[in-house]
Amino acid sequence: MGDAAAIVLFDIDGTLLRGVGPCHKEALIEGIRQVTGITTSFDGVATAGTLDRDLIASLLATGGYSDDRIRAALPEIAEACEAVYLRNCASDLRPFVCPGVRRFLEQLRTHDAALGLVTGNLNAIGWKKMELAGLRNYFSVGAFSQDGHTRTELAGIAAERARAHCQWARQCPVTLIGDHANDILAAKANGFRSVAVATGVSAKEELQRFLPDIVARTLAEFNPAEIIAPYERCQERRTGIKCTSAHHVDMGIE
Repeated sequence: MGDAAAIVLFDIDGTLLRGVGPCHKEALIEGIRQVTGITTSFDGVATAGTLDRDLIASLLATGGYSDDRIRAALPEIAEACEAVYLRNCASDLRPFVCPGVRRFLEQLRTHDAALGLVTGNLNAIGWKKMELAGLRNYFSVGAFSQDGHTRTELAGIAAERARAHCQWARQCPVTLIGDHANDILAAKANGFRSVAVATGVSAKEELQRFLPDIVARTLAEFNPAEIIAPYERCQERRTGIKCTSAHHVDMGIE
């Protein structure tokens, strides 16, 4: 492939990682307990495709909290949940990286793509997962549960952060890759290209019902050339300012 440019956004759970264990859910439950004293449970609660803020709100509502009390308590609970996760999370998530992810990210990076995260994870939890999976250095920006109220809103925020971080990417196409119908719908609502991968809880056939632009069983069977814009389409929009290292970005990072 020739030189290229694009913004490519990724969901985390079920897309980049799968089967990482209970530490994330346990952190939400313990964070709620520490702040409110309420003991909660995820029994019977569907978590796939849901923002952490909504999961926390649902658990609080079950515990008798009103909407006003939930809104007031959310910031403190989110901080507590993040702290619990950072203390108790697994030390190595590299075995849980989904098939084809590392190769796919490497190929995108070599073609000058700006890579970001769109996830329902709380900020510190999402970045820690990337660090423990050995994927942190691929991503320059992200949008997380604290940043918006819906996945559609988060996707738009992540794209704007990518454009601000990499000025040459301001007019380049955006692709959102995820494993859930909510990822597909968020991409469509923002006018982004949608790529669905069946590495989460939804089968390929189920994802196809929501009409993504591309659907694959894993990223291992997907060619990055299908989403990388040819260099000449974005070349005239470049400013000559190269992207800063991911370690020095101040947007969407804990």
